[in-house]
Amino acid sequence: MQRLKRLFVCFAVLALLAMGLSSAVYADTPYVTYTINGYGQIRQTQCAYLAHATITKFGGESMSEPSDICIADNGDIYVADSKNSRIVIGDAEGELVGTIGEGELVTPRGVFVTHDYDVYVADRDAQKIFVFDKNGSKKCEYSKPASPLYGDEVSFLPIKIAVNDAGIMFVVCESNTNGIVELSPNEGGTFLGYFGTNYAATSLTTVIYRAILTDAQRAKMVSNIPATPTNLTIDEKGLIYTVTRGSRNDTLKRLNIAGTNMISNHDDTYAETPAAVAAGNHDNVYVADQQGYIFEYNNEGEMLFVFGGPDDGTQRVGLSRLVSGIAVDDSDRIYVLDSDKAQIQIYAPTEFTDLLHNALYLYSKGRYTEAKEPLTHLLKMNSMYDYANKAMGSCYFQEENYPQALKFARLAKDHKGYSDAFWEIRNSWLKKNIMTVIIVIAALWLIITIVKRADSKRHFLDAPGKNIRKFKKKPFISDICYAAYYMKKPSDAAYGIAAEGRASWGASTFLLIVFMAEFIILKYTRGFLTKSVMDGRYEILSDIGMIAGIAAAVTLCTYLVCTINEGEGTVKKIYTFFCYSLMPYIVLTPLTYLLSHVLTSNEDFLVIMLDILIWGWVAVIMVIGLKEVNNFTSAETVKVILLTVFAALILALLIFIIYVLWAQVFEFVYAIISEGVYRLGS
Repeated sequence: MQRLKRLFVCFAVLALLAMGLSSAVYADTPYVTYTINGYGQIRQTQCAYLAHATITKFGGESMSEPSDICIADNGDIYVADSKNSRIVIGDAEGELVGTIGEGELVTPRGVFVTHDYDVYVADRDAQKIFVFDKNGSKKCEYSKPASPLYGDEVSFLPIKIAVNDAGIMFVVCESNTNGIVELSPNEGGTFLGYFGTNYAATSLTTVIYRAILTDAQRAKMVSNIPATPTNLTIDEKGLIYTVTRGSRNDTLKRLNIAGTNMISNHDDTYAETPAAVAAGNHDNVYVADQQGYIFEYNNEGEMLFVFGGPDDGTQRVGLSRLVSGIAVDDSDRIYVLDSDKAQIQIYAPTEFTDLLHNALYLYSKGRYTEAKEPLTHLLKMNSMYDYANKAMGSCYFQEENYPQALKFARLAKDHKGYSDAFWEIRNSWLKKNIMTVIIVIAALWLIITIVKRADSKRHFLDAPGKNIRKFKKKPFISDICYAAYYMKKPSDAAYGIAAEGRASWGASTFLLIVFMAEFIILKYTRGFLTKSVMDGRYEILSDIGMIAGIAAAVTLCTYLVCTINEGEGTVKKIYTFFCYSLMPYIVLTPLTYLLSHVLTSNEDFLVIMLDILIWGWVAVIMVIGLKEVNNFTSAETVKVILLTVFAALILALLIFIIYVLWAQVFEFVYAIISEGVYRLGS
């Protein structure tokens, strides 16, 4: 009993220490980590960062509505404590180091610390930028630039700031849509111009409205002005990162010295309400969403991880309520500032993330062989992590090991990497075998020429030719051959269907089955670069049902509409010309299939053009068949086509309604049976 009492006392003391004496609170991770796969889908993955700790105050100093955070080279944490009108300095353990700007600052909204430990503060309400030395003494201040290029009517309301090694200041000013303000420290703050200006989003609807409306009406429209950047940071190379709300794929920008965006990403994986951005230590970048989600990207804007989330009131470590700042230290620990809760969430990278960062660093330095080692370990932990497969493929490509590069690009669904590796493999094969290919082609041409000349003298091919012609005269084969004739001369062949009894249920159904087979084979086994379905996902029965349903619906709707409009086509004739119209697809699809396996991304336009040709050909001969079989004029044909489309839509809606009603009936009957079984069992 005494032992249990001692244990209880120890636990109570530890609990009190954790609650009252320590400012850093530790807990399990209350969120899930996600990544994006090669198909652009968000998928769960290993935990990338652990919820390491929460800093609620530095020493005895609490924060009030903090708005920005910066980590100095020595690891100290600088926080813009806005409502308390100061900069608070502390360490990662929650101990107070000091404060800056008390009695001088009004509403500090942004803070940046240089390598020399000069502290730059963007003070919105003071409409100034203050600079303090490492001891907290004010060195200088900068107010609104006097240059007319800045704009006489434009206010100077600095809210975020970043400074490069030359002392050039990049300032985000509230409501300034001209871009980032670039200031030189010379002559009290020389205005160098606007940097990284966002573009105004213009939709086609807006352009049309502005073209047709009067001046008075256009004046009442909402002004189409570019958005002001939300936040910014600068990396060791001097590149500026910005985030802007409501800019979709331009939410995150990586700007070079000329202000050109170096990120081009169209995966729609950006934060909806970005609040802050921080440059990592491995050519990576972090974006914190206002709701508490943290996104990590590589230097090309590809998403590596997203984790964190909003606090649902449980006050768990790792969840935030209103994020206003983010920073990263030399150990890759992430510090997320929560303005509403006035605290800092700290996240520590896991082994999985350390391996990825190591690979990113080695790859960026051109040490591709060394980068493969951490990637190998990473893939052992998660072989389905597509970014690691893509990076591994890039390493092999740089080593000129193209077969392995092709393999990993295929696993990663990396079309560009696959195309580049395949081009190299194909080029190498052609260099080795081009002469053999030429000799084989020449030999085949020579053999054909010799056979033709010999046959012209001895006629030894007459007997096989006679047998072939006899075979073609069989009814079924004759109808198949007639379908080929329909493909070449649809008008004449359609007359044969309408007036000469060339309609055939058997041949038509056979061609429809061949079409189904080719469609399914092409859909699931075509070349990787032109394939549109996910690997391992097969919906063959659905495909067959879809094709059969479309064939039946088109035949039925066309027949009904044609009958109403006094067309001469029967169900058999309409079904026949519909199936015969698929001949271009049946004949040319093998060529499409072959090209999809031998072309690269730079050449796949040939496959696209061939697809357009095929379906265009099908559509043209189908329209001609409809016209000739029913003896319509051109105007009547157009009318019937539009009515058929409308009838097909009505039929589809009717089928959908019936399906929904039967599903509800089934659920109702199932619920009654389940309830009856439950009551009998009890």
